[in-house]
Amino acid sequence: MKRILAFSLAALLALSLSACGSTDPVETKKEKLTIVTTNFPPYDFVRQIGGEAVEVTMLLKPGAESHSYEPTPKDIKAVQNADLFIYTGSENDVWVEDILSSLGGEKPDTLKLLDCVPTVEEELVEGMEAEHDHDEGESDTHTKSDAHDEEEHNEHEIDEHVWTSPKNAILITEKISQEMQQRDPNHAETYAKNAAAYLEKLNALDSELTEVTTHAKRKTILFGDRFPFRYLADAYGLNYFAAFSGCSSETEPDASTVAFLVDKVKAEQLPVVFTIELSNGKIADSICDATGARKLTLHSCHNLTKDEWERGETYLSIMEQNVKQLKEALN
Repeated sequence: MKRILAFSLAALLALSLSACGSTDPVETKKEKLTIVTTNFPPYDFVRQIGGEAVEVTMLLKPGAESHSYEPTPKDIKAVQNADLFIYTGSENDVWVEDILSSLGGEKPDTLKLLDCVPTVEEELVEGMEAEHDHDEGESDTHTKSDAHDEEEHNEHEIDEHVWTSPKNAILITEKISQEMQQRDPNHAETYAKNAAAYLEKLNALDSELTEVTTHAKRKTILFGDRFPFRYLADAYGLNYFAAFSGCSSETEPDASTVAFLVDKVKAEQLPVVFTIELSNGKIADSICDATGARKLTLHSCHNLTKDEWERGETYLSIMEQNVKQLKEALN
């Protein structure tokens, strides 16, 4: 349905734009470099690099869940008018490829985040629940065979949450800066200067996380939720347990999954059970109730809540809060 919707909207947009003549915005000379991103991390990187010299738009609305996003005609028009369109490039971005294909020669230049960094595949660690099939009349029982089948599927599914590691954020920022300088030579010096200053801050964040994780009492984190932090865990040597993988659509775990996580908290004497942003936190609450652990949020930065957006939160401000949460969980 999402693919059909994307094609239909793109077709309607193409017709409306072709009828607008010389007064259409597509043919109007732009005073600023125009960049559109799908989600928050590249949006924030662009505004840190570009400042007032760039016009950047994020398609995902604050508070919205990215995995259920569907583009509107306005979104498609924004993509078409962009000098550069930045998106993740994962399986959840199938709608992007459909729209770009339908725009033909009018499609913008693009940058995929997955092309900016070394990637890893999603994985099912011990105790993590695989996707269920919810066909009518079918049991929700999760068997070992089910887990094996899902694990084989995940072997070919790239984890899209590349920005959760500051080491990757550095590589992505460098690439975005290069792309902006190439497309807007008049402001290239400004972009380079801003990027250098921002990269210093990202390197400081990386050093802080390295310090925290290197000298931590423990190396294990546990999530009563989805786990979109594979890149963070790999970069800083952390082990993890969670109810679901990062892009899972599941929200209700089996009793055996919760029991496994409860046992892990008790066995490893973990002081914190994490949940993620935009989650109802119910799974973490159950685990905390059974163990006495404290519930905290580790923010994947995929999107902001409306309150966070209005407060002007940034990738750096959110990650600094994550460092504090990790300190509490690891010590």
